[in-house]
Amino acid sequence: MYKHLYESIREKITLTPEETELIHHYFIPKKIRKRQYLLNAGDVCQYIAFVEKGLLRSFSIDDKAHEHVIQFAMEGWWASDMSSFLSGDDAQYNIEALEDSELLLLTKAMLDELMDKVPKMERYFRLLMQNNIVALQRRVTSSQSDMAEEKYIKLINAYPDIINRSSQHDVASYLGITPETLSRIRKQISTRG
Repeated sequence: MYKHLYESIREKITLTPEETELIHHYFIPKKIRKRQYLLNAGDVCQYIAFVEKGLLRSFSIDDKAHEHVIQFAMEGWWASDMSSFLSGDDAQYNIEALEDSELLLLTKAMLDELMDKVPKMERYFRLLMQNNIVALQRRVTSSQSDMAEEKYIKLINAYPDIINRSSQHDVASYLGITPETLSRIRKQISTRG
């Protein structure tokens, strides 16, 4: 069950077999069913979750009951409400499984201890955070400056499976457009070949 986690770690750092065995014990394996929530907004986020199998979405709900998808997390990705996880404040986001999923969870205390026991893991998480900041900045720039079709094309080029693995409503919400606009864009693209 740790295949994607070890691949993710090996992309950024090199661990000894002893370190690999040690980190294995810090993670809590968890299976969740499709439509099951890992986190509800208003609760304190207790875990960061690594997706070994499946697909999650992180989203908020505004005052008019509209959902705003901020992240999809598929195999090899992490998901959490980091503000809540790090501060202990109430979560702003819900995290829901869009498919039956297998996760590896870390609590804040376990994360801190893991980084103390295996200092290389601090570098791993620092590199993850750096990459996350870059991706977030690119997403903000894209959402402010790209036309809807450009945002959609960037999404399917980066993550072609997302269209088949999530609903049109969720993809539209992630892009900040209506499902009708997304349908129109998809039709225009398909007619152009």
